[in-house]
Amino acid sequence: MGRLESAHAHAAQRRRIRHIRSLLIEQAQDNAAAALAPLTAPELAELLLHLRPQELAALEPLVGTERLADAMANLDPAEAARLIVRFSRPSAADILEEMGPDDATDVVEELGEGVAEGILAEMEGADAAEIRELMTYEPDTAGGRMTPKFISIPPEASVASALRLIRVQAPEVETVYYTYVTDKNGQLVGIVSLRDLVTANPQQLISDIMRRQVIRLPASTDQEEAAQVLMAHDFMALPVVDDAGRLIGVITADDVADVLQEEASEDIERLGGSEPLDEAYLSTPLRHLFRKRVPWLLVLFVAGTYTSFVLEAFSATLERAVALAFFIPLLIGTGGNVGSQIVTTVVRAMALGHVGLGDFWRVLGREMLLSLTVGLVIAVAMLIRAESMLIDQRVVLVVALAAPGVVLWASLLASVLPLVLQRLRIDPAVASAPLLTTLVDGTGLLLYLTMARALLNI
Repeated sequence: MGRLESAHAHAAQRRRIRHIRSLLIEQAQDNAAAALAPLTAPELAELLLHLRPQELAALEPLVGTERLADAMANLDPAEAARLIVRFSRPSAADILEEMGPDDATDVVEELGEGVAEGILAEMEGADAAEIRELMTYEPDTAGGRMTPKFISIPPEASVASALRLIRVQAPEVETVYYTYVTDKNGQLVGIVSLRDLVTANPQQLISDIMRRQVIRLPASTDQEEAAQVLMAHDFMALPVVDDAGRLIGVITADDVADVLQEEASEDIERLGGSEPLDEAYLSTPLRHLFRKRVPWLLVLFVAGTYTSFVLEAFSATLERAVALAFFIPLLIGTGGNVGSQIVTTVVRAMALGHVGLGDFWRVLGREMLLSLTVGLVIAVAMLIRAESMLIDQRVVLVVALAAPGVVLWASLLASVLPLVLQRLRIDPAVASAPLLTTLVDGTGLLLYLTMARALLNI
């Protein structure tokens, strides 16, 4: 969709929200129900964010608990948590019961402890127990992301009886494409796909057609690693097992999509020199944005003072060859740009699993070779610029030699820093473009002025 069409769609959605709100306020229930009927789950979710508690109370009987649950599942958990407390506790409990256990757990974890316990107490025992069980796992692990609702059958069952079991279990589970085979102790011993079942002889035993080699995830697996495994094998779901090998849940493709979006958002925010937000941007209070940004800005400020020390140390050199100062912004700006390009590419490749610690020398070799070529191009551009200014030829030579030097130095830092940070078990995204640019500014300037002092004998 083009920008114009997108703007029209957003404007139409805003008008629809205002119209529905006015109908709810006027208690025109029939008209409001008609206006609400065609809304998709994402559209209803956006509407919910704009409603006051009395408007939510009027809307609830018009759309029903199931549609509200679907809409909540489309919201960021923090937004859904702020929204669900506007309902009565019984209504909030009903909504959470209709949501998938994994989505409901994400919402409950965003609630205050007292509020969460109050809502869980209102829920049916089985649903509340599932949420409490999921809350025992770290949120950013496979256990914290999984849903405990899956289809399982015994290996001694026939295909015909397995299909009957699937029909019974299907309404309660998130995916029916894979059926997991578990023994009497709950251990995962095999898997059969829906295709395998519908094409097999009804009298065959599951143990005869199941695949015994099953890729599985321990519950403690990091969510990003889990997402990479699922994508690498192009599966729609992956089983999650406990330390004893018992099947306790599954991670599905939509869970992976959420994980990848979150991880990409975190990397992008860190690459911009800011701590990741815990909730949607427009829902984040300004004081939280302040706390996320100021620490990094102060770190960058302190790192940037190195540049002023370099300028002070070489003040005599600049006084004797003022023309050198003309090229400082060009050189350090070019170095920062080169470094930003490389660090962004490398960090993204690491996030996708395309690059690891074992690729250190390959990454370094590729980037240094490429940067040598880029440096020569930049050197020619600098040479042309310096010649056009009709300045001392010795300064022209310094600028032409410093340009590839600064580019190669920036490339070295940008190639090495993310991999070193990963080795130190620090998120490589903290090797952000602003931090790298600040480092390159000071060190690149030092390289340039050191070369100038040596070549000009000043």
